[in-house]
Amino acid sequence: MTHSNPQVDRFLSTATRWRDELTALRHIVRDCPLNEELKWGKPCYTFEGSNVLILQGFKDFCALLFTKGALLDDPAGILRKPGENTQSARRVTFTCTQAVGELEPVLKAYIEAAIDVEKAGLTIDFNDKHALTYPEELQRKLDEDPALKAAFEGLTPGRRRAYNLYFSGARQSSTRESRIEKCRPKIMDGLGPNDR
Repeated sequence: MTHSNPQVDRFLSTATRWRDELTALRHIVRDCPLNEELKWGKPCYTFEGSNVLILQGFKDFCALLFTKGALLDDPAGILRKPGENTQSARRVTFTCTQAVGELEPVLKAYIEAAIDVEKAGLTIDFNDKHALTYPEELQRKLDEDPALKAAFEGLTPGRRRAYNLYFSGARQSSTRESRIEKCRPKIMDGLGPNDR
């Protein structure tokens, strides 16, 4: 059984949304051999130093997120990607404590499977993430401006990917070009689109 972490106790005692649901999820998780921590302001459960689960509260639901959920079998069909571009994590969402209770046996089985993933040392292959297809406007700017190209290639893979998603998200070519120009100073400073 997982030992109670005082930081998580405080987090749950001050939670204004989803307190009962998150407490019920915590009760299920604490029956498993995981360490309870508070990371990124959320209850996080680790196995031998690796993140396995995170309890999350959002506006419309709360969730139990499996950090390597893509490696889990999902016979109950309850795991969902948190976002369109998510590669590793999968989560189960809840809007009431009754749903948490109904899924308790399934969740325990999934948690044990997630621990087995860590014990086996399995990892997610993120190679596809690094093979980006840039929008035409970005590729043209990189070809025309060696300094910009060097700065862009010097960014971390995650920052390059974030810029690529941001630029590609514009429907019109003129908007893509405008976004690239506006982001040029940040790229030259080695910053990502959300960095300050």
